[in-house]
Amino acid sequence: MKIAILGAECTGKTTLAKALSFQLQAEFPRVVWVPEYLREWCELHDRTPRAHEQAHIAETQMARVQAHAEDTVVLSDTTPLMTAVYSDVVLGDASLYAQAAEQHGAFGLTLVTALDLPWMADGLQRDGLAMRSKVHQRLRAVLLEYSIGFSMVYGSGESRTHNALQAIRYALGAPRPAGARSNWKWPCEKCSDPQCEHRLFSDLLGRA
Repeated sequence: MKIAILGAECTGKTTLAKALSFQLQAEFPRVVWVPEYLREWCELHDRTPRAHEQAHIAETQMARVQAHAEDTVVLSDTTPLMTAVYSDVVLGDASLYAQAAEQHGAFGLTLVTALDLPWMADGLQRDGLAMRSKVHQRLRAVLLEYSIGFSMVYGSGESRTHNALQAIRYALGAPRPAGARSNWKWPCEKCSDPQCEHRLFSDLLGRA
């Protein structure tokens, strides 16, 4: 299964991808983490890409995912859909959506990192707290527009990893987590309720 990890800047995508890769290797054979190509590109060129360079970013990311067709679990730290959202929100170019949405059909599960982590300036890709919120809202709207089911991931540290693992195990048909009720079900499966994110976040805070 190919798993997409999407989210705005500074929401812990890379940290989550690394943690999930480590955890899943103990449960499944051939687990691969595909890093975010955009980060590599920015480090190489010492700047962020311009509008005409975004298609290359998206194509390279997807090509690297497809190179692992034989692996059991492929964790992709962003996908072309995330590139399309940034192209739209930051650069005003909405031309990448159609192809990115079609390519996203290759992913069996989409995880979206929530905004419950503090924003921190870190390198060339950090546009600020206000932009992070805009990208997050646009991403959710695009996922709903293209009827792409997704699971929101909340919490910090091990809690965030645990919540993502629940969604992955459910999607893979793995045994229920230890101590789960017999009717346990991942609550965010194919989320399409615009109020769902706020409700779940409030519920998590109430349990803390």
